[in-house]
Amino acid sequence: MAWRFQRERAEEAVRSLRGVKGVTNLVRVKPEVVAGDIRAQIGQALIRSAEVDAQNITVEAEGGRVILSGSVRTLSEREDAERAAWRAPGVTSVENRLDVVVPAMSA
Repeated sequence: MAWRFQRERAEEAVRSLRGVKGVTNLVRVKPEVVAGDIRAQIGQALIRSAEVDAQNITVEAEGGRVILSGSVRTLSEREDAERAAWRAPGVTSVENRLDVVVPAMSA
């Protein structure tokens, strides 16, 4: 599987079956793209997003592992950036190191 949502949907499908008492999801997301492609796709998604100011975000990728660092203006922007990272194909984990920094108001 290349996408996280596929892993989640597989678990949901099994969990809802009659008689199932518990589910341990061992399905792994296997990257189908190289880290540079993942990084580029996430960067482009952040730039396209109206909710995220991408200029202060750094994206690192090692295989399917993604690290977001830098700063954003709101908690919502931090969460939006993480969701954008998870949407890239081949992402297996996202470490969100983004700091929320509220801009100083000028008097």
